[in-house]
Amino acid sequence: MTVRAPGSPPGLIGLADGSPARTAERTPHLRFRIETWGCQMNVHDSEKMAAALGSLGCRPAEAESAEVVVLNTCSVREKAQEKVFARVEQLVGRGRERPRLIGVAGCVAQQEGEAIFGRAPAVDFVLGTQSLVCLPDVVRRLLAGESRIVEIGRHPDNLDIPPEQIDRIPGVKAYITIMEGCDNFCSFCVVPFTRGRERCRTVSSIVREAESLAASGFREIQLLGQNVNSYRDPEGGGGFAELTDAVGAVAGIRRIRFTSPHPKDFSEALMERFAAGGPLMPHMHLPAQSGSTSVLERMRRGYSRDKFLQLVRRAREKAPELALSTDLIVGFCGETRREFEDTLTLLDEVRFSSVYSFKYSERPHTLASKRLPDDVPDPEKTQRLIELQARQREIQLALHRDLVGRRVEVLVEGPSRKGGQLAGRGPDNRIVNFEGPTDATGSFGEVEITGFGPNSLLGKLLHSPKPRRSGGESAASSTRWSAPGSEILLPVVQATAADGVQEARAAG
Repeated sequence: MTVRAPGSPPGLIGLADGSPARTAERTPHLRFRIETWGCQMNVHDSEKMAAALGSLGCRPAEAESAEVVVLNTCSVREKAQEKVFARVEQLVGRGRERPRLIGVAGCVAQQEGEAIFGRAPAVDFVLGTQSLVCLPDVVRRLLAGESRIVEIGRHPDNLDIPPEQIDRIPGVKAYITIMEGCDNFCSFCVVPFTRGRERCRTVSSIVREAESLAASGFREIQLLGQNVNSYRDPEGGGGFAELTDAVGAVAGIRRIRFTSPHPKDFSEALMERFAAGGPLMPHMHLPAQSGSTSVLERMRRGYSRDKFLQLVRRAREKAPELALSTDLIVGFCGETRREFEDTLTLLDEVRFSSVYSFKYSERPHTLASKRLPDDVPDPEKTQRLIELQARQREIQLALHRDLVGRRVEVLVEGPSRKGGQLAGRGPDNRIVNFEGPTDATGSFGEVEITGFGPNSLLGKLLHSPKPRRSGGESAASSTRWSAPGSEILLPVVQATAADGVQEARAAG
């Protein structure tokens, strides 16, 4: 087994300064698949790994034919972590049809390191969250005969991977990592231990990436970080509000979103940006985690229920159309019935547009795991989760009912899951399903809301949107990963529909 010490240089394919690859060996016949659990940053990390494997000559494949399978993991909840090991067993169970190389990447890899080999001996390599740039060298070394390689060190180039070394999933929106890590150390949260301390990219590098995305046809940018509103430009010292100004000034970028902020770091300057309109969309994901002040104190969140509600009121005074979504945890250490009811009344008072809700799951290394007993019985956690989700479902139905008759501008994202329709997203981040021309993906259109469900809206297209045109390759119809005339094979796939973003958003 080879374990590289933190800080030792990997064999990188390319560096942030654009210098050429140091690893020339290519593997043109290897096919790969990356399966992703977790948050948007995990999906974006998978895009980076896809490009790294592509630089070796590898090409994406369906699960059954992939020779290199990378499982990009989430460790925010125990359930998500356990699914990874179950997936390894499935891959090994294919016998002679099993992949040639199996790798575990992401937060579980960073958290567990070489201990993964003891739990899953069939795994060939472990790649931490700050070692993505090492992937080509790891594959090359494995093919040369090494075994059980662990790369969990911190590599500075990992934060600022050039946009040409990121293989974006085709679509109309793209992610940009602006920072990684978190310095908050909330008592329940494993993120500071899996993503490290806060590290920020420069405004200039972020703007260059946004310009590259606009030239490729993307129209919406989502800025990513574990705590975006603590962002500071390492060069000029500007904050997150100023960064949104700089990205919003990029020609061709019509919409900006971000995730996730921390309530205690929310600034008046950012509220002013929401009030001004422009490319910053009127939706914000604001993780509350609980509606009880005493629970928030045990969580070490740095604000009370009243402080959170004051923030919500100030934000809506500045931007009345602002839609708020949130994360909520039920059954945290010592949570009483009355404390849980404080969370229910928070739903009633704020009326969130959507909620990502979870049962508390004790995570290693956290303060809660060391000092607070996980003493709420699991059946009680389940019952509280069901109750909370039922309350939120009624709120969302009421909110959506009030939208009927309104006209909204949607960015058409592609075919709807409902079949025979298109799906677009309004400024408030709500999904609208409607009938329209098949070539409308990537364009903007005006839709009148005609119906609703708890999770999406129905609409009528008021005029046919024009197909998008751009100076570069259409982001929505890229075929760089497919052979001529064949179905597009995406290099990155979400591991499960139910356990993707919702599993991991509680980290905010």
